[in-house]
Amino acid sequence: MISKIEQKNTKRENRHKRIRARVIGTDERPRLSVYRSNRFIYAQIINDETGKTITAVSDFAAKMKGAKASRAEEVGTTIARLAKEKGVTKVVFDRGGFIFTGRVRQVAEAARKGGLSF
Repeated sequence: MISKIEQKNTKRENRHKRIRARVIGTDERPRLSVYRSNRFIYAQIINDETGKTITAVSDFAAKMKGAKASRAEEVGTTIARLAKEKGVTKVVFDRGGFIFTGRVRQVAEAARKGGLSF
């Protein structure tokens, strides 16, 4: 018998596979990938053509304080700043199979305010 949590994760993974079949990062428009766990949020900018991560940020590694929502905004702002330092202004957004609401949306909106366009 599959538990509800396993079933929920399987559905998210299947959605992510469908998204990744269409969303591909290039040199001109790398992929902004977001992953959300129960406690932390992670964002990275990836060039799929070369298989390299250009930059990555997480509230876990940065030891950010505050509520999850405020940490998600800070992750979005930080990833935008680091991307601009590396010369990246346009990205494609990969929500990682998560619904575009809550912390995933806050990362995206903060990245847009920080200067990334997608």
